[in-house]
Amino acid sequence: MEKSRRIKKFFQSKPTLEGAGVHLKRAFGFNELPLFDPFLLLDDFRSDNPAHYLKGFPWHPHRGIETITYVLEGKVEHGDSMGNTGGIISGDVQWMTAGSGIVHQEMPKGDSKGRMEGFQLWANLPAAQKMMPPRYQNIQSHQIPTVKLDNGVEIKIIIGQIDNIRGPVTDIVIEPEYLDITLPKHTPFTHATIPGHKVFAYVIAGRASFCPEEHPVPYPTETLLLFEDGDHVSVKTGEEPARFLLCSGKPINEPVAWRGPIVMNTQAELELAFEEYHQGTFIKNG
Repeated sequence: MEKSRRIKKFFQSKPTLEGAGVHLKRAFGFNELPLFDPFLLLDDFRSDNPAHYLKGFPWHPHRGIETITYVLEGKVEHGDSMGNTGGIISGDVQWMTAGSGIVHQEMPKGDSKGRMEGFQLWANLPAAQKMMPPRYQNIQSHQIPTVKLDNGVEIKIIIGQIDNIRGPVTDIVIEPEYLDITLPKHTPFTHATIPGHKVFAYVIAGRASFCPEEHPVPYPTETLLLFEDGDHVSVKTGEEPARFLLCSGKPINEPVAWRGPIVMNTQAELELAFEEYHQGTFIKNG
């Protein structure tokens, strides 16, 4: 018997200051551990005020996680200890697996109108893959397929599958799905999910009712919804359209030791990581 995922909890994203002085909204993070396992954090860094983002995120380390940057408008310039440099521009995704360790910087630049819109999601790595070699999957906007359903729903597939169409990101340990979904007004939508996987939605425009049979409340922009277990998510719009991110992943169910940009399983591993960083022995690959 099919089971619709009910809403377990919902959150409003909160203003946060990060990096060298970047104003962003945090949908969830350290305080919500381990509710979102295997995910750790979701930041919404949309702004039309360059003073709120230009200071960026100067050189800093990561180990034990993956960072997923999705840019809607503007540009984020990046560089790292492996010698990679480049830009993530409108519609692009960078899926960075930090693994054993990488030192990088991310500098939002905005567009010609001063707009900078994007999201960064952190995903944890299991103990067996914490020290895997770092790697990138840099995905340009034209590589991300858009599925258009008969009722006008549009789905950008970053990772996952809709109607036999797969997203370009592959070979990720937590078996995630990351979709950018737009619904016209007065439109229902149901999406199948894997039982046992953690699923959440983040409303980025308009408003929509999730699990509308039981919760007809239209949740507005910057609301994050965490779902209970089940095999599908149901959504419906009312008098206005909506756009939301829908993400899912296989829980890791391991201890989390987290300080700043490094996430390990034990405090001893965490202390070693910072000791290596200060001694200059942090980078193991590259």
